[in-house]
Amino acid sequence: MDPKFWNLLGLAMRAGKVISGEEQVLRTIRKQQVCLVLMAADASANTKKKIQDKVAFYKIPLLIVGDRYQLGRAIGKQKRVLVAVTDQGFASELRRYSHQ
Repeated sequence: MDPKFWNLLGLAMRAGKVISGEEQVLRTIRKQQVCLVLMAADASANTKKKIQDKVAFYKIPLLIVGDRYQLGRAIGKQKRVLVAVTDQGFASELRRYSHQ
């Protein structure tokens, strides 16, 4: 993953456009306030299925990125399995950098 991706995710966090933690992410998805969901590659099978079903139902893009430690470090937290981006601009840029 491009280092710019992780830097941009940290910037989005500082801008207040990131939600982390499974329950908070699911709640925000249900409110349809999420533009992009990032899930750690080492998430449990149960979590993967639950999130993949949710984002498919609400038609939200999902990216599988790094591991829980990389995802947490990028947003200045301990390990994180799920992160939701609530701003379309940040979501678009993150998707663009994820493919480089």
